[in-house]
Amino acid sequence: MIKTLNNKEKMLLLSTNYIGSLGYIFQNRSFVVPITYFYNEEKHNIIGYSAMGHKVNAMRKNNVVSLSVTDIDLVNDWKSVLILGTYKEEEGSNARALLHQFSLGVKELILRKEMRELDFISQFSSKVYKDDIPIVFTISIEEITGRMRKF
Repeated sequence: MIKTLNNKEKMLLLSTNYIGSLGYIFQNRSFVVPITYFYNEEKHNIIGYSAMGHKVNAMRKNNVVSLSVTDIDLVNDWKSVLILGTYKEEEGSNARALLHQFSLGVKELILRKEMRELDFISQFSSKVYKDDIPIVFTISIEEITGRMRKF
């Protein structure tokens, strides 16, 4: 049976995961890429970061994005949420604070889910090399939908 997730179920799925699929538009074409994210419960938004590249250039031109998060146990046992939102780059001390919150939050999730203790952001997320300044961004959540199947 497929059912719609209630708000509590949607927020639980979003807050207990850290890998999602980011959707964005560039030159009238849709792209979907995996990202590491952290759900900021206090601000009800998504925190992420990236090195400068295709997706950052694309989202600067069109800041309407989506994020899909899915837990799949079996073909007939899955849950999924889809976030529709707006990309915003953060700067200065706010960006540093958000990156710190992202790092601590994802490390805590990995410890709880995978029983692994990590020390550095590069152990669980895309590497940002020494000369690159990470682009820290948030995605404001404008709409969130969710479905599940349990057979």
